[in-house]
Amino acid sequence: MSIKKRKTAEELRSHRWYGVNDLRSFGHRSRTAQMGYSREEYAGKPVIAILNTWSDINPCHSHFKDRVEEVKRGIWQAGGFPIELPVSTLSEPFQKPTTMLYRNFLAMETEEVLRSYPADGCVLMGGCDKTTPALLMGAVMMDLPTIYLPAGPMLSGNWNGKTLGSGSDTWKYWADLRAGNITEQDWRGVEGGIARSAGHCMTMGTASTMTSAAEAMGMTLPGFASIPAPDSRHAQMSAQTGRRIVEMVWEDLKPSDVITAKSIDNAITTILALSGSTNAIVHMIALARRTGVELTLDRFDELSRRTPVLANVRPTGQYLMEDFFYAGGLPAMLAELGDLIDGTQATVNGRTLGENIAGAEIFNDTVIRRRSNPLMPDNGLAVLRGNLAPNGAVIKPGAADPKLHVHTGRAVVFSDYNDMAARIDDDNLDVDENSVIVLQNAGPVGAPGMPEWGQLPIPKKLLQKDVRDMVRISDARMSGTSYGACVLHIAPESFVGGPLAFVRDGDLIELDVPARKLNVKISDEELAQRRAAWTRPEPRFERGFGALHQGHVLQADSGCDFDFLVRKNAQDEPEIH
Repeated sequence: MSIKKRKTAEELRSHRWYGVNDLRSFGHRSRTAQMGYSREEYAGKPVIAILNTWSDINPCHSHFKDRVEEVKRGIWQAGGFPIELPVSTLSEPFQKPTTMLYRNFLAMETEEVLRSYPADGCVLMGGCDKTTPALLMGAVMMDLPTIYLPAGPMLSGNWNGKTLGSGSDTWKYWADLRAGNITEQDWRGVEGGIARSAGHCMTMGTASTMTSAAEAMGMTLPGFASIPAPDSRHAQMSAQTGRRIVEMVWEDLKPSDVITAKSIDNAITTILALSGSTNAIVHMIALARRTGVELTLDRFDELSRRTPVLANVRPTGQYLMEDFFYAGGLPAMLAELGDLIDGTQATVNGRTLGENIAGAEIFNDTVIRRRSNPLMPDNGLAVLRGNLAPNGAVIKPGAADPKLHVHTGRAVVFSDYNDMAARIDDDNLDVDENSVIVLQNAGPVGAPGMPEWGQLPIPKKLLQKDVRDMVRISDARMSGTSYGACVLHIAPESFVGGPLAFVRDGDLIELDVPARKLNVKISDEELAQRRAAWTRPEPRFERGFGALHQGHVLQADSGCDFDFLVRKNAQDEPEIH
């Protein structure tokens, strides 16, 4: 890393608010005094904005009331002045129709909060799925010294002596309940034992995938992403984060110094070695393009073909994030990846990634596999193309029954989520285990917001025959905790006239993961005739954020960002008076 000249107090951004002698600065100082602070507490010191996504409706962040105080403690200790700023919470378990509809909302809020207040640097507090990409997407546009604080996974679940993983075991036992294999009392037992502490999902869902990606990119203190939320080391790291951000301000160490095309490759390689959430593809493309890096689906597929899956963590593997942490955590896995990781890349602690992971050890190579004995040799994620997905679709091969990796079956089509919910368990539904279930109008505009509907339910009559996987395709997303032969993110989506809109019951659909193909077996002429007869649905919204979203959201292969927020060229921050 190149060494910059340390800032002086007069060069701090907050000096424009507090340090000059004019009427506006008088107002800023007098109102700060109104809050009980004297000049000595903030004058000439870095002002650190702490963007906190805590709320009473976000269980993943329920410990953030304590953690923010630990961050503040670190900031005070290092000679900074902390200001806590609440931002949108994006609670994955509760927000409807999907937090994805509001990811760009939080990204915009993050950027504008940092722009409009006297922040010299910031701590981003997130972890629940969309909070990580949203906070980073907003912060990189302001490019102030920034450090990310991950919420950490919750403790492993437990029910009747069985280890439970959030999401993954929800789907498993829900299928068992629908098939009549467990009782309602059993189901309530699972409900009471599957989420038993603060923290985000402890499976390799979107939360752990994205916090791990943030660490691999260099945006968190090393080792932080793997620590369980209730662990005292998580609290210690929070205080260290507070101390470090003050130094980062004096050093003027910004996201643009850390996030590069190579560090983004490090993050993608990490995601693939974790067999991480398919959602990471959408988020990483959006984040990369905010930094000016033109990341594409093809780069994911290229890196996937060379990257072994080393994390034996559900849903692809057997264990949970608590086990992963005890086995050595993310630093140990990154060290094991060796030359697949570019160790020269900068990180927020002032050292290179290679320096941070030097000497990291694997303590349980059943949980974190050696490169010589991977869980899978490659293909943690796969990108598909064909006449059904001209701009791409994705699948997680390791989470699917291998016999379905190459499959042709007749389509059973549902026009939207409500149609599927109404008919999927109908005994008269013409479906068997070789069918391909198709859900239309579940994409970024059509759903709206591209919800996690992609793990389409298996019809009840097939569950009762012990069918537990079948090919399912949609323009929706899937929870990172989900599993199955689910093809996702079909682009362009059906609602805007993508080919998925033209599929009919009985069409033969071909999936070939090794060949990266996804096709409907009809002629180009027939497809063109169906397109000509198609009528675009009416817009979902007439006002508010929904109208903004549907008018400007990009398709999945472009990260679902808003078209006016993607960085085309660097813009100077507007002068603040």
